[in-house]
Amino acid sequence: MKIWKSIRNLFTGKRAFLWVIFAGLMAGLVFMLTANKAVKYTSTDEYCMSCHVHPHAEQSWKLSKHYDNKAGVVVHCVECHLPPKGHGMLFAKAKHGAKDVYGLLFKDSSEYNWPAKRKLEMAKKFVYTESCVKCHQNLFPKTLTVEGENAHLNFLTSKTEVSCLNCHLDVGHYDPNSKHEHDKNFGAAAGQNTQIYTEPTAVTSFSNFTEKVPGTSLSFDMVAIPGGEFVMGSPKNEALRKPDESPAHPVKISRFFMAKIEVSWDEYLEFFKATSSQGRKEAEENANVDAISGPTPPWGAPDQGWGKGSRPAITMSWKAANTYCQWLTKVTGKKYRLPTEAEWEYAARGGTKTPYFFEGDAKKYTSEGFFKKILGADTATIASYVAYKENSLSQTVEPGSVKENPFGLKNMLGNVYEFCSDYYSPNAYQAYKKLVVDPKGPKKGQEHVIRGGSFKSDAKDVRSAARDFTKTKAWLVTDPQMPKSVWWYSDCIDIGFRVVCEVDENIK
Repeated sequence: MKIWKSIRNLFTGKRAFLWVIFAGLMAGLVFMLTANKAVKYTSTDEYCMSCHVHPHAEQSWKLSKHYDNKAGVVVHCVECHLPPKGHGMLFAKAKHGAKDVYGLLFKDSSEYNWPAKRKLEMAKKFVYTESCVKCHQNLFPKTLTVEGENAHLNFLTSKTEVSCLNCHLDVGHYDPNSKHEHDKNFGAAAGQNTQIYTEPTAVTSFSNFTEKVPGTSLSFDMVAIPGGEFVMGSPKNEALRKPDESPAHPVKISRFFMAKIEVSWDEYLEFFKATSSQGRKEAEENANVDAISGPTPPWGAPDQGWGKGSRPAITMSWKAANTYCQWLTKVTGKKYRLPTEAEWEYAARGGTKTPYFFEGDAKKYTSEGFFKKILGADTATIASYVAYKENSLSQTVEPGSVKENPFGLKNMLGNVYEFCSDYYSPNAYQAYKKLVVDPKGPKKGQEHVIRGGSFKSDAKDVRSAARDFTKTKAWLVTDPQMPKSVWWYSDCIDIGFRVVCEVDENIK
């Protein structure tokens, strides 16, 4: 009894309070030690790779400069994919961990679009600039090139958010197509076929024809687009429309020829080979030359490693696309140019008056919105005509993957945005009060109209009336050259173009 009474006395009064404090301290210490070990254990490369079953992750990491370098320093997963301590490391770890657990339990990794997850837009969500600058504190070492100095200066002074990944996407996981360097061998293998055309195609009637480009093995199909009237823009009751599509107004279009598909890499590389200015600097782009002066070599891989061939050529500037048309005009003797915005929409509609040239509206097809993200959007019809966000695997597609519109054109909607000749204005349509014939848009402007949406676009942005415009400054943020390129965009991978050909007035 005396023993029990002594024990009871230890846990009564002030002694009980002290025991509670002691027990709490011990529990806290055990928790901290356990939690610290858990954080360390779940931050090892082995633990990360046990859950992240990316087929490329470990191999590409070991090929990268964060693993294979002269210094022998190994940069581990969490050093890039979590912010450093003091910058929300534990919160980010909990957030990413919760998503990983959910994906492991409820998703099938074989259904993931791994190539899309390697793109810049996705990578930015899982790599932290604070982590980059924690290790790379000297942004201007003696070995840095002039282009590198310009890029790092832009990083420090830019008012827009610039990620280290914009230029260094291949550093953590090596990808030869993401290297940010001057590709002076670009286009060297173009035009190796033996069949060379000596004369352009003679056009004697207003009908479809296949153009043959003299001095090359290049040919492409042109479609005869009959003239007519249509209502340009979208009506007020069209779902998910934008203000710059108003007011809808009547337009009369003269007949013209339009390329069946967007200008392909096969086509663009012939132009590059014939006109490129190897070694010429951007500052000299207006130098006097006897022939048409074309692009300087690009930085990186403009095709993003997806392949060239019949895929649409991308990342060229509006100036480059316009110069291509000048070259094509010179070598074929026909008048080739970029379409006006009115011609483009007329051709895209193909005689229809609905949001798309096929049945359905944007509310039915959009994947935006809480319930659509959970239940998924209706893709049964649109996916057969349009390469967009839901079916493109985040890259360009070849023409054969979609059906034609009523005029026989492919990829007018989706795949890549297409340049128009018009300057962009959000109020351009307000100038048209009555029927207008062959409008050419505002006389002055800073940016040009682009149409059709792209492989990145939601269904609402690939409607026939949907408008957008070039964003030159934003699309050249990570170009390290001074002055920046007038030929290639460094930060836009879903822009291309399609040509039209004017009809000779003597053709019936």
